[in-house]
Amino acid sequence: MLRVAFAAVLTLLCADVVAQDVTPSVFAPGVISGPLHDSAPAFAPDGRTVYFTRSDGTESSILVSHLDNGHWSTPTMAPFSGQWSDMEPAMSPDGRFLVFVSNRPKTPGGQPLDGYFMGRSFPGHGGNLWKVSWENGKWGTPVRLPDAVNRSDSTFAPAVAADGTLYFMHPAADPKHFELFRAAAHRGGYDEPQALPFSDGHVTDVDPAVAPDESFVVFGSSRSPARQIDLFIVFRDNGQWGTPIHLGNGVNSAGSDAEARLSPDHQTLYFASDRLEDIAPGTVRADWDNGKYNIWQIPLGPWLDAHARSQH
Repeated sequence: MLRVAFAAVLTLLCADVVAQDVTPSVFAPGVISGPLHDSAPAFAPDGRTVYFTRSDGTESSILVSHLDNGHWSTPTMAPFSGQWSDMEPAMSPDGRFLVFVSNRPKTPGGQPLDGYFMGRSFPGHGGNLWKVSWENGKWGTPVRLPDAVNRSDSTFAPAVAADGTLYFMHPAADPKHFELFRAAAHRGGYDEPQALPFSDGHVTDVDPAVAPDESFVVFGSSRSPARQIDLFIVFRDNGQWGTPIHLGNGVNSAGSDAEARLSPDHQTLYFASDRLEDIAPGTVRADWDNGKYNIWQIPLGPWLDAHARSQH
């Protein structure tokens, strides 16, 4: 017990140190991080194709961009998006399928989904999780995931582990908060989703990003010491989840920092933030630097290394 407590304290202390040396940078400014709300990048396994959400604050779509000669291409509409409000793509680690959120009707000819979360109704702004598979060099037809996962029309923020296990967020028993859930992949479907033990619904937890081997999760939360929504990391050792660690005020801003996503090698954290870029006095801000969501990035290695040291 003393060893476990010491390891937890050492992890927290190391995290505080490394957080001071990490400075976020904006991802593909003016191309992928543009003047609208941009968030939730989902990379193909080779890291050369990215799907992400672009929103005008009312409707959202999933766009795609490709890396060519060190530059990201002008984003275009993903072939499975554009008719409904789609967002938050999550790529399976092997690239065989992508899970995303959509307000599209459950059945053809139906109405867009209504949402109820944070204690309010959001007509036309609900969400279910849909899966689209990569088949014969192209994306197939999206399929709605089963009701066991889509527990209501306010199911958001998927993340996919290597074995297909699904993480997502859903309103808690107290609908003023979101809670994080895990649905284990099982025989081509999913087991009944279980709330993650570090997410009990007493505060809002959002947007899980899970390592392929489920050894850690990065997520957004309103828990202390968050100022609004801040980013936290939590590790799983010997099948047990630890205590979430705040990524520090050097990474987190005074505003909203959410929509955590991982690079294919899970060494880089991408996240959405409404922060402004630090610029010299008198400098004219770029059109993308306007207080709307942009995609930012930090290396995760310092936290992963600090945790590894705490285990020895």
